[in-house]
Amino acid sequence: MLNRLAVALLALLFSGGVWAMSCPNLMAELDAALEGGDVQSHVEADVLAEVKHLREKGEEYHGAGDHEKSMDTLLRAMEKLGVESEHSQRAH
Repeated sequence: MLNRLAVALLALLFSGGVWAMSCPNLMAELDAALEGGDVQSHVEADVLAEVKHLREKGEEYHGAGDHEKSMDTLLRAMEKLGVESEHSQRAH
């Protein structure tokens, strides 16, 4: 029982580090999508403004150490933009 608890605790500790590293990758994916001409030609201005706002919030959450909230916010931005991320397949 103690071994299972130790393994679960270690998994939890290391998973935070993995998400911390994923935030910058997702921000880079989002930035690349925003810079592409395709996105701006088919996304309405109000949606584009909301996506940029979510991108900023995601970076703020990352900087504050709330990586789960950062990932959720950044993935929401990608979804609104209509761009699939390799990170979008993760379980919530």
